[in-house]
Amino acid sequence: MTSKVENYFNYFTEIEEHFQRRRGNALLLSTLDWALIETWKDAGIALPAVLRGIDDAFDKFDQRPTKTRKVNSIAYCSQAVLAAAEEMKEAAVGVASDKPNGVAGFQNADIAAYLSDRAAQLEAAVLPEKIHLSANEVAKETAIRLRELADEFEQSKTAARLEDLERILTVMEERLLAILLAVSADEELVSIRTQADRELAPYRSKMLAAQIEQLHKQFMHKRLFELHKLPRLSLFYM
Repeated sequence: MTSKVENYFNYFTEIEEHFQRRRGNALLLSTLDWALIETWKDAGIALPAVLRGIDDAFDKFDQRPTKTRKVNSIAYCSQAVLAAAEEMKEAAVGVASDKPNGVAGFQNADIAAYLSDRAAQLEAAVLPEKIHLSANEVAKETAIRLRELADEFEQSKTAARLEDLERILTVMEERLLAILLAVSADEELVSIRTQADRELAPYRSKMLAAQIEQLHKQFMHKRLFELHKLPRLSLFYM
């Protein structure tokens, strides 16, 4: 197993590129696709299991006598991915403990620039407000903390502890999501949920109820951030 496959921070791009290779041409992944990948990551499903599941799904698809349509969503592979994860349970359990504190290519200056860029996007955001609830205030506070972190990494002479930073960024992003859910209009949230229901409909019979619920949450998270032009903070997006 190559270090590239094991690299924690290549999870999204490896899956995207592998899916596109098996499909035969580039396809922009949908909000549903990205949300599904996030549920796999959060569930601790190892990257090799996801790649194997994608291969298994396409192998079965290629064996079909007639193929009137192309595979247009990673969700098509969800059942095969879960099956592969079960077969590779030991590898899936071990992946979380094997994450390095530092990964080649993630230099302190690069991380500082990334954090500063995210801070600038948050400072420029114009978010909805409710009485006693200010999403803009939370965004500004988050931007200030990101700039503080950027300064720390810019000045540090030691290798970055990426696991620690990722935890901090996760907490920041969850706080932003919580305030967005609190201040967003009911109509907007219903519209996003309706869109999620529509895109998930063809795959409901192939997913567990817990996975559907988690996918709904991830879908709403991603769409809310997109609609309000908020950046994702995780180093996965670096």
